[in-house]
Amino acid sequence: MLVFEDVLTGDEMLSDAYDIKTVDDVVYEVDCQMIIVKEGDVDIGANPSAEEAEEALEAGAEQVNNVVHSFRLQSTQFDKKSYLTYLKGYMKAVKAKLETTKPERVPVFEKAAAAFAKKIVTNFKDYEFYTGESMDTEGMVALLNYREDGITPYLTFWKDGLREVKI
Repeated sequence: MLVFEDVLTGDEMLSDAYDIKTVDDVVYEVDCQMIIVKEGDVDIGANPSAEEAEEALEAGAEQVNNVVHSFRLQSTQFDKKSYLTYLKGYMKAVKAKLETTKPERVPVFEKAAAAFAKKIVTNFKDYEFYTGESMDTEGMVALLNYREDGITPYLTFWKDGLREVKI
């Protein structure tokens, strides 16, 4: 199994347990699902009665995004100006990391990242933003949006901002 860590913070952001698609050779997209979780949920193999299921919902069960929940991603907020400021610094940091680890990738990253950043800015109001578990402001901010059906959530991660770790 591969886990993808933020190259700047070390936060786990994603794993290959999800269907990952590369877009424009610069980002990964992964479709998510909304799941119901509750604290202390233990599956003993028995089917709950209708009354038990109702009690579970009343007892604090909540609906969450499976990827956000699994990797403890933290919701954050940006206005367009503050996001652009963040993105400029983030791209500079990722480029510096690439120059030492994969120098042949730098020109591809610069060109593709600039083009994808324009797409983000154009549709800025459609995104929700998530940091890694550490909430480090220098690290990656994943972008949550919805497919054309308006129901299916998906997250976007900067490909060059992640490193694969085999576990």
